[in-house]
Amino acid sequence: MKLLLPTSTAGSLPKPAWLAQPETLWSPWKLQGDELAEGKRDALLLSLQDQQLAGIDIVSDGEQTRQHFVTTFIEHLSGVDFEKREIVKIRNRYDASVPSVIGEVVRKKPVFVEDAKFLRQQTKQQIKWALPGPMTMIDTLYDGHYKSREKLAWEFAKILNQEAKELEAAGVDIIQFDEPAFNVFFDEVNDWGIAALERAVEGLKCETAVHICYGYGIKANTDWKKTLGTEWRQYEEVFPKLQKSSIDIISLEAQNSRVPMDLIELIRGKKVMVGAIDVATNTIETAEEVADTLRKALQFVDADKLYPSTNCGMTPLSRRVARGKLEALSAGAAIVRNELTA
Repeated sequence: MKLLLPTSTAGSLPKPAWLAQPETLWSPWKLQGDELAEGKRDALLLSLQDQQLAGIDIVSDGEQTRQHFVTTFIEHLSGVDFEKREIVKIRNRYDASVPSVIGEVVRKKPVFVEDAKFLRQQTKQQIKWALPGPMTMIDTLYDGHYKSREKLAWEFAKILNQEAKELEAAGVDIIQFDEPAFNVFFDEVNDWGIAALERAVEGLKCETAVHICYGYGIKANTDWKKTLGTEWRQYEEVFPKLQKSSIDIISLEAQNSRVPMDLIELIRGKKVMVGAIDVATNTIETAEEVADTLRKALQFVDADKLYPSTNCGMTPLSRRVARGKLEALSAGAAIVRNELTA
């Protein structure tokens, strides 16, 4: 029998202090060469164990083998120069020094496939793997070659599709594409962003998800949120078209956010990964707070399509806080699961 309300995380979990600087985005590795390769695998095992001990149902690699959710994928492609850096504004919020596209982008070898095979060997649970979405990838680069956001996104979509097909063959059950850019560039999302995402999932038989959030709990993001007013209605712009898309699961932010819960009605029929854990605070939710968020969501999504999750990745948090939050997510989902089956 299929489990009701299967829990999962949106993506990253904190790395151990011996691998990278804790509570830091883009943190450089503390190991090198063979030691780094082994350290990444050890961290993946720890991350898996943390999820299992907390009772998480759909597990992931916690993004332990990557420095950043977008650039680590791009690093493995040819046509991008990491030495030639330019300052660009990311998602219209903050300046960052980013690599440059200097030629045709090509994936010459798999990026995460060996890591996915390794994770698959460790567990019989369902596994989810996150990849950056095409629009969020182009937003993290300076494009001196294609000189067209749309053209570059289509190239990335083809590359992501190659990777996704190999991840599926490696035994991944759900492939998630992270698209925080979908909450910013609404016209582009509707003109070609969702179409590019559908190109990335073309031919996949496993489940597919798109994760759209308001970002990690870093200052640039929390400052931006303060400008959004009492209601955050960004999802309203993209949900109608996503509802008609071939993507199976929509992952969104709900805990402690000002997203009106009734916006979920716009994606009725899709599976919904509801963020019931706030990643922008060190305060650990109570099980009852999580349950309350899930109950509200159930007004707009059928119980067999609700997947309790975190708002976003938890890299910037301490491992202690992240563990507590995972436990709260599990406990809150259990409360509502019991109410539904009683």
